[in-house]
Amino acid sequence: MSSAFTVVIPARYASSRLPGKPLQEIAGKPMIQHVWQQACKSSAQRVLVATDDARIVEVCRGFGAEVLLTRPEHNSGTDRLAEVASALGLAADAIVVNVQGDEPLIPPAIIDQVAANLAANPEAAIATLAEPIDEAAALFNPNVVKVVSDRNGLALTFSRAPLPWARDAFAVNRERLPAAVPYRRHIGIYAYRTQFLHDFVAWGPCWLEDTECLEQLRALWHGVRIHVADARQAPPAGVDTPDDLERVRRLLGA
Repeated sequence: MSSAFTVVIPARYASSRLPGKPLQEIAGKPMIQHVWQQACKSSAQRVLVATDDARIVEVCRGFGAEVLLTRPEHNSGTDRLAEVASALGLAADAIVVNVQGDEPLIPPAIIDQVAANLAANPEAAIATLAEPIDEAAALFNPNVVKVVSDRNGLALTFSRAPLPWARDAFAVNRERLPAAVPYRRHIGIYAYRTQFLHDFVAWGPCWLEDTECLEQLRALWHGVRIHVADARQAPPAGVDTPDDLERVRRLLGA
């Protein structure tokens, strides 16, 4: 099912582990340009960068991207998206896809997939993606976010903890995953309906979100349904650290 949608790429200049991350050069281009080019290969009607820094605005305009300078005090990329949705005057039922500004290798196919999934599931205000976990080390890694869905593909919960806990199997061995449990890792790409973005900001954080440091838990706390599907194409890891940056530079021949 196809759908009309807008891609917004939030890009902050400040990063504790990699300052100026969106402007780091990869294969002769700033990282944000790689992300923008991948997003432009999707079926989006419109692709724009939302940033809090004039340096990123200047660079993005230099390679031809539409870019919006947003307020600096946003706590999350979702808050920044809400400001963009207001600035663009998007309809309440318009679909906005959040593509992280540190995903220079993101497959355009999954941008289309998450937008189409939201359009096809009117009971959900958010759609996102996942992929199977097949190693115990990943399940027990708090940096790998786990998701459990119901029979209709709607999220029950997300957690940094091993989820669900295989009581009997893990009492015997925690080095091997029980074959009958479909463990899944959450992939951080989201499609939203615009009205949800405005609601999200108005609600403010909840204790569950703050405890796990997972903002999607704010939506579940307020009874919002989140559609989750396995990604058609697994995205390569994004860029969080200098080591990640070097890995992507090698992949792209820089």
